[in-house]
Amino acid sequence: MSDLVDSHMTTNEGEDTVHPVAVIDIGTNAIRMVIAQVFPSGEFEVLERLQRPIRLGKDTFSRGRIGAQSMRSVVAILRDYQAVMNSYGVQQVRAVATSSLRDAANADNVLDRIYLACRLNVEIIGIAEEGRLTVAAVREVVEDLPEVNQGKTLIVDVGGGSTILTMLQEGEIVNSIGLRFGSVRILEMLSLQSEPPERVAEVLQQHIRTQIANVERSLTLQDCDTFVAVGGDVRFAARVVGHPTRSEKLFVVEKDQFRSLLRQCSRHTPNQLAHKYNLPFIDAETLLPALMTYWELLCRTSAERVIVSQVSMRDGLLLELAREATGRKDNALQEGIVRAAEAVGQRYRVDLDHARLVAGIAIKLFDFLVADHGLGPRQRLLLQVAALLHEIGGFISASAHHKHSYYIISNTEIFGLNRLETQIVAHVARYHRRSPPKPSHLDYMALSREQRVIVNKLAAILRIADALARGNVRQAEDVEFHHEADELIITLHNIENLVFQKRAIAVKSDMFEDVYGMKVRLQE
Repeated sequence: MSDLVDSHMTTNEGEDTVHPVAVIDIGTNAIRMVIAQVFPSGEFEVLERLQRPIRLGKDTFSRGRIGAQSMRSVVAILRDYQAVMNSYGVQQVRAVATSSLRDAANADNVLDRIYLACRLNVEIIGIAEEGRLTVAAVREVVEDLPEVNQGKTLIVDVGGGSTILTMLQEGEIVNSIGLRFGSVRILEMLSLQSEPPERVAEVLQQHIRTQIANVERSLTLQDCDTFVAVGGDVRFAARVVGHPTRSEKLFVVEKDQFRSLLRQCSRHTPNQLAHKYNLPFIDAETLLPALMTYWELLCRTSAERVIVSQVSMRDGLLLELAREATGRKDNALQEGIVRAAEAVGQRYRVDLDHARLVAGIAIKLFDFLVADHGLGPRQRLLLQVAALLHEIGGFISASAHHKHSYYIISNTEIFGLNRLETQIVAHVARYHRRSPPKPSHLDYMALSREQRVIVNKLAAILRIADALARGNVRQAEDVEFHHEADELIITLHNIENLVFQKRAIAVKSDMFEDVYGMKVRLQE
């Protein structure tokens, strides 16, 4: 496998060109940059990795905002990075920020300051998007491990502000959750700086165990027999007590070795750890809470060792950009998004049989109407997720459940979807019944015109699919679509009585007729 690059590279006609690209990660403890070159084959080579420490999370998690001094430091670091990028002739950059800016009240001011000073657009990504990028990189390097392709695997990434847990079953993503729970956030919350090491370890252990007990309501950790860890703190453990594997990107730390290292670290202050292991203080300070989190999660699985991956979210960014440049798709990741949506539905007691039927019919109609709506594979996926979750609001109340669906989805991190995509899914689910969008719907009007058009096209399809998934309809294969003049003709096979579907179509077809300019006619 290659190392892992930016999307929008160009190839001159008749000539294969390679352009240096860069990804920047504005994190909780540091600002990191990777410069790489991507080849026409989709492989890439890392040219340089840079890291500058800055404790943005300390500002955010203690005061709720980024301070003026930190803001000036961010700009200074990014200007230095620009000089490095210029020396390589970098033409494409993707810059992202995680929890330190995600949770800061003045995040928009920081982004504006960066843009004015550096002409750099920084994208704040959600926990789900952060997890998707990390898992994409990890799966590339562990795919040949037999233990990952058999049984259940837990991938754990403990960051400064959040922890991301992803479960694989026989190598395929089945669930992923993100927690507002990380090493820097823990330290700022507990304020243990003046406590002796023994007391610090005791309080940390109690706090971390409480948080992980909540996790076990969503993930069956004890079923996992393989444990893969990602992050700078666990990479330290691999350097100190781990041993290499056949892959230069993977190390193994045995469970008893991990326990021994953790006990040693718990006896020292951050200053002592920095001196003992020759670490920057900013890294030594987060070491114990991070390692404790990995350890407590490991102990709740049946795994006997930790597989430490040397890749990170930045490698996922590079990998994604390389795939976009070469037109490759990660089909396994798309399937993981669908399974993650189903897991969210299960959490809120959605009737998954009905939801899958609606999704199947909706996708079939989407494919039939490609020439009419002009949307692509990503919007098709958003429609599928919206169909799976359209009745999730029933968890709150059957009355006006479409509005509750919007609320739940818009406030839920769905693995693999960014914030905007989640909002589109929420709106599509919102309009699966009752009133179509109106100018008085402020959340809808806050979307851009392009986004509103996407919502309208997908919601119109979902309304038809939901209307058809009634009575004796059991599978999408029983539904057939074709055009006739300005009508959409829907034929239902193997169905004797269409009374339920006809009533529902009469109520729900208005939006479809407005959006697509076709009347809907149902026939046996």
